[in-house]
Amino acid sequence: MHANKLASLFALAVAICFSTPYTVTAGGAPPTPSTSGANVKGIVRFEGTLPRPKLISMSADPSCAKQHPSPVFAQEVMTDAKGELQNVVVFVAEGLGDRTFDAPTQPIVVEQKGCMYQPHVLAVRANQPLHVVNEDPTSHNIHPTPANNREWNKAEPPGTSMDESFAREEIAIPVKCNLHPWMHGYIAVFKHPYFAVTGKDGSFDLSSLPPGTYTIKAWHEKLGTSTQTITIGANETKELSFVFKGM
Repeated sequence: MHANKLASLFALAVAICFSTPYTVTAGGAPPTPSTSGANVKGIVRFEGTLPRPKLISMSADPSCAKQHPSPVFAQEVMTDAKGELQNVVVFVAEGLGDRTFDAPTQPIVVEQKGCMYQPHVLAVRANQPLHVVNEDPTSHNIHPTPANNREWNKAEPPGTSMDESFAREEIAIPVKCNLHPWMHGYIAVFKHPYFAVTGKDGSFDLSSLPPGTYTIKAWHEKLGTSTQTITIGANETKELSFVFKGM
């Protein structure tokens, strides 16, 4: 009798486990897919004549220049041969309502390497740790100039690192090095996990969205912001294309 009761309880527990949708609050990585998650994916493209890339001179600091035997160009408008646009922040701007998300604890890493910021554009969550590393044989400083967050400016001797964070959403915060004026980057800060930064192929993927109607924006440091609205249902995948034109 006792064995039968234990078996019944075990069967009930298994049934509850497999009949309940499993979701995880998102951190620095994309959210863990749920049984009803929706997905928005697509490509960002550039059309028109590409602006001539700006040549960077690092002659003011020989330790920087010697790391680049080939010419170095500013990373402002970067595409592949097909026009897919890199370094575009694609994100949910409206539609999540009053949903809240815990801040992730895993840090996002920024490298000062070759006297450039790597990556040039990155996105983090509000209050997520930002780990900045100086890989160069020369001193740097990292100086974000936000409009909606606390400004800070910290020196980094060679081989050192530091940690900071941003408390409020802001798209996007310019970052500079006062010691090397060609060093520029951007940090986008979000209060939710539904964002992506396009890579060399211009692609993005916003996964595990709750079903609903959303305003999706694509932001580029020089080309501005493009906006689309999309309605998506449970377990549905839709594709969006954003096109930026030459200025």
